[in-house]
Amino acid sequence: MLSPHGKMSAFQRAQMYSLQDRNIFNIAINGMFDAAQDMVKAVSNDHAFKAKYKIGTVNSINWARVSAQIVYYFKGYFAATKSNDEQVAFAVPSGNFGNICAGHIARMMGLPIAQLILATNENDVLDEFFRTGIYRPRGTDHTYATSSPSMDISKASNFERFMFDLLKRDASKVREFWNRVEAGGAFNIRDSAIWRDLPQFCFVSGKSNHADRLKTIRETWQKYQVMIDPHTADGLKVGLEQRRPDLPLICLETALPAKFEETIIEALQRKPERPAGLENIENLPQRVEIMDAKVEKLKEYIAANVLSIVK
Repeated sequence: MLSPHGKMSAFQRAQMYSLQDRNIFNIAINGMFDAAQDMVKAVSNDHAFKAKYKIGTVNSINWARVSAQIVYYFKGYFAATKSNDEQVAFAVPSGNFGNICAGHIARMMGLPIAQLILATNENDVLDEFFRTGIYRPRGTDHTYATSSPSMDISKASNFERFMFDLLKRDASKVREFWNRVEAGGAFNIRDSAIWRDLPQFCFVSGKSNHADRLKTIRETWQKYQVMIDPHTADGLKVGLEQRRPDLPLICLETALPAKFEETIIEALQRKPERPAGLENIENLPQRVEIMDAKVEKLKEYIAANVLSIVK
């Protein structure tokens, strides 16, 4: 399991690093989430290595993850409406574009979604695209560590899947755009017919910052006695700003508040409740390997440890 070294909360680290199963290996990458994800993609793109060691992925690079998420857009819609003639808005905190990509697919399948509201944090590459038509992923130096860390992503893997639909499923055009991105560049659809087609996909976007998160967590607790985590706060803040007033708003919750205790205490001056059995998870022994973002090093590590399990 790859994660960005020092970029997760203590609770998140403990959840992962305290697993003692001999077939689980935690690797903390020196860099942001994008560096870890780039390594996973590079390993997967080495088809001989992938076949030899039976490599797969379980984050939203994996189509099965996205397809499973489609289901709860339907579940959410049925819970919020009384007839199939009604339309709704979904607000989705977005980092890797996987969850909201599932919403896009649900809408394409016929679910009456009038708005897909994409919420980013300070890492607002996706918000910039939907506002300006410019897709400009940023390097590590300009990808910020925030209090909604699961959204600290610059290169959203599933955005490519949406662009495939926007580009009328022209794979050569997608390849052309992503060749520019992989070379460290950007692309701009503002002055093209593609930009004029974008509204039919019902996306709107906005961003949130640390002060917004604290305010939204505080107001949601005071008004509803519901405690939300900082990522959900990003989604709720942007959703309330961007939704059409005639639409029910469904905001997709991202994580347990307990995972982000420091931010909850800052917002509410109280600790979030923890699930049973996880009260002192940070005190458990942890196992983790710290690694530079070098693909060959990762391959060597995989090869060596697969053999150790087999033996």
